[in-house]
Amino acid sequence: MQSVNLLIGGRQVPASNGSTFDRVDPYTGAIATRAAAATVEDADAAVAAAQAAFPAWSALAATERRKRLLHAADILESFTPQLIEVGVAETGATAPWYGFNVSLAAGMLREAASMTTQITGEVIPSDIPGSLALAVRSPCGVVLGIAPWNAPVILGMRAIAMPLACGNTVVLKGSELCPAVHSLIGTALQQAGLGDGVVNVIHNAPADAAAVVERLIANPAVRRVNFTGSTPVGRIIAQTAARYLKPALLELGGKAPLLVLDDADLAAAAAAVNFGAFINQGQICMSTDRIVADERVADSFVAKLVNKAKPLVAGDPRSEAVALGTMISADAAARVGALIKDATGKGATLALGGGIEGSVMQPTILDHVTAAMRIYSEESFGPVVAVLRAKDEADAIRIANDTPFGLSSAVFTQDTARGLRVAAQIHSGMCHINGPTVHDEANMPFGGVKDSGYGRFGGKASVAEFTELRWITVQTEPRHYPF
Repeated sequence: MQSVNLLIGGRQVPASNGSTFDRVDPYTGAIATRAAAATVEDADAAVAAAQAAFPAWSALAATERRKRLLHAADILESFTPQLIEVGVAETGATAPWYGFNVSLAAGMLREAASMTTQITGEVIPSDIPGSLALAVRSPCGVVLGIAPWNAPVILGMRAIAMPLACGNTVVLKGSELCPAVHSLIGTALQQAGLGDGVVNVIHNAPADAAAVVERLIANPAVRRVNFTGSTPVGRIIAQTAARYLKPALLELGGKAPLLVLDDADLAAAAAAVNFGAFINQGQICMSTDRIVADERVADSFVAKLVNKAKPLVAGDPRSEAVALGTMISADAAARVGALIKDATGKGATLALGGGIEGSVMQPTILDHVTAAMRIYSEESFGPVVAVLRAKDEADAIRIANDTPFGLSSAVFTQDTARGLRVAAQIHSGMCHINGPTVHDEANMPFGGVKDSGYGRFGGKASVAEFTELRWITVQTEPRHYPF
């Protein structure tokens, strides 16, 4: 069992009232982590520490911030064994998944480090004689990042890396489902010498989440909020931020479609779905939830997908004999099981899988899914993919867009021009032609539309999210006034 404290002002401290909460291993049922349960007073203290550290951090030369962030990336990578150990215990994911998490998160830090010297402004022509007009980007202050459990190293780091690069200080509100993982992110950054209070990490008992998050957002020193998680919780975050006039960046749920057109390479499409639907037990916002297959190739495609997915086995995440671990909890698996039962009861065909034992769910393919079934519209967030059959290209686009979500999507066709034409008509923040719906790179503009949120993480796109654009003028010659 891991014991985890809060990171506030450079110090590992218990909760102010001494309270703790336990995170249970979803596979063994044993206590994985006993963590300090932050109070609203601890939330205040974390913001105060970040505010106190802001003047020095924001005043650092860009190259010095870059140097420290690059050092932090190296330290994070050295933490890989610890992150794997605690991550497997807290979330039931496999060691390769956590190794990938650390690698991409370190890449995000290095990309953020490269951006420190790319935060630029412009000179704007002015109608006033002798007026030099400048548009300047400045740090905002304290940024609150709220990260989820499903890709905890990647998403925990994404919540804070670019805010730090832009000269802000941060409070990371970690997930109660992986407090040890998020705590290690803070430890890595602290050891890199960013400075006491530049990065603060708190986590709370599940029952206290609403009060702690509201207190953090309400704090006048917090100038930006970013949240990655479910759409229902994202609505609450957005409403709360709006009440306090705080800009928020939200990356929320998805119902990613992958279109298999009549000229698609079916083997390539099956490989992409096998990866995009089942990696991390389908517990990714970009997971392939829906296959929209042209009815002329649907039977052949489903046969190839079933053969591709058959070797995948879910089980003990510590075993090298399985490709997939567990879901985050037995309750989560039961919820997905209810979606499958509803679909098969209304005429869907179980082409593969469907087995559930506690938190372990085997990869599942549902064919002949229709709009009458819950899984047509509800985000599954599990290792199940629904096959919907389209009459033609136009019908496939219609089905792909028949959802309130709009995060990721994909189109498979051997005609690139056709793929670009179809991609332009899909309502999503990201679309990949002949690639999987699960795709993330540190320098790309990442985010969704509709109920999948707004704003963009990644590279230059996130500079605008985490800086203030200011207009500054310099009058270089005497100015004429009308009176």
